[in-house]
Amino acid sequence: MTKLSPSEIEQKLSEIDGWEYQENAIHTTFEFNDFKDAFSVMTRIAFEAEIQQHHPEWSNVYNKLQISLSTHDSGGVTEKDFTLAKTIEEIVAAES
Repeated sequence: MTKLSPSEIEQKLSEIDGWEYQENAIHTTFEFNDFKDAFSVMTRIAFEAEIQQHHPEWSNVYNKLQISLSTHDSGGVTEKDFTLAKTIEEIVAAES
């Protein structure tokens, strides 16, 4: 998979709300009602990530979920990251 240029990344970020590019990855944070809701979304994301064979770096504290996406094999952000980001957005929207 080919690493995207910073301008390509910025253009693609305009298509998804709440994500930003820094430190060679795209990042976002979600806040849920409680830990159970956050963990439920994480579980759904985990199944989708496994299907896509692309796994996020993430951390969870109570009701907050921080996600970073980067394609390590390519040394930066690729189309795979945006595909997973859009899937994550769909999962979160379905839970809202």
